[in-house]
Amino acid sequence: MNIPKDLKYTQNDEWIKVEGQTGLIGVSDFAQDSLSDVVYVELPESGDMFNKGETFAVVESVKAASDIYMPVSGEVIEVNEVLTQQYELVNKDPYGKAWMIKINIKEPSELDGLMDAAAYEAYCMERQH
Repeated sequence: MNIPKDLKYTQNDEWIKVEGQTGLIGVSDFAQDSLSDVVYVELPESGDMFNKGETFAVVESVKAASDIYMPVSGEVIEVNEVLTQQYELVNKDPYGKAWMIKINIKEPSELDGLMDAAAYEAYCMERQH
């Protein structure tokens, strides 16, 4: 399982890469694998505010539509427009080109509740059995 060490993870399979006061957010390899072939991605607008745990995006696959949740509270400062045209990137490059949004982190202390790579890998292994 490919789980980048420099990211934090949620129990809903979102990841966040923290750089100072900003965070880059996407879905994990485990999530895209569970979803199967992604056919549509709906993203928020720049300037939208979300609290931790709120739905900020929807990913539709051949299996189902899945809500994507905010790992921490923040304001959207950039949206990955490429993803709204090239949905397959979610399956091909979940930790790279398929990032979804960049946010200004509102509550940095919320990061403490997220899993590191080792904890997330163990969490994924539990769910595979």
